Amino acid sequence: MTDPVRAKLMDLIAAGDLGEGGRLPTERALADRFGTSRRLVRQALDALEAEGLVWRRQGAGTFAGQPSDPTGDLAARIAGETDPIQVMEARLCIEPALAALSAERMTDDEIARLRALARQQVEAADPQGTELWDGALHRLIAQGARNRPLLTAFALLDRIRENPDWVAIRARGRSGASMAVSRSEHATLVDAIAARDPDAARQAMHEHLTTRLSALQAQLGEHLRAGE
Repeated sequence: MTDPVRAKLMDLIAAGDLGEGGRLPTERALADRFGTSRRLVRQALDALEAEGLVWRRQGAGTFAGQPSDPTGDLAARIAGETDPIQVMEARLCIEPALAALSAERMTDDEIARLRALARQQVEAADPQGTELWDGALHRLIAQGARNRPLLTAFALLDRIRENPDWVAIRARGRSGASMAVSRSEHATLVDAIAARDPDAARQAMHEHLTTRLSALQAQLGEHLRAGE
């Protein structure tokens, strides 16, 4: 059963109608806005925080996304010097290793959250939701590896991928058939991590990203041909 407060919070975040730095209204303001109790708002925010979709700063409030990272400034500087294909090639170097480490180090609670994120992507009704849950799933795998240098490299690529033009290209490349393949690959990946099998997790991530790279290359080719 869908949590209506959670759904309203997701709509608010997706609309981007937030304060400075992506700050959400206070719990009291949200409760008044949604016509519900602060307790239910707090529970919904707790769930979103566990999934990496919001974060809290003591005395400052709740914010959409993740805390700012120094890699963000670097990402902004080099985004114009790279392209989506190069970023996918870099992901293929980094994320299979993160998946293998996560198979060894993720807690049972984190794996349960991983399964929940995979379900959320399946249930996503629009490209924006698909992008949101896909990013959250890959981000949780990166965090579960518990390797700070690799996580920093992942965070850099993650920030570059937020380029709006690149998001639009990925959205155009997501057909119903390709999404079915992607969801199946995510399920295989999560199962490998849950089985504590690093080799299978590494292979599953590699195959998933290879599929996405091929789809991206095809989409970019169509885009170039359309511009001729």
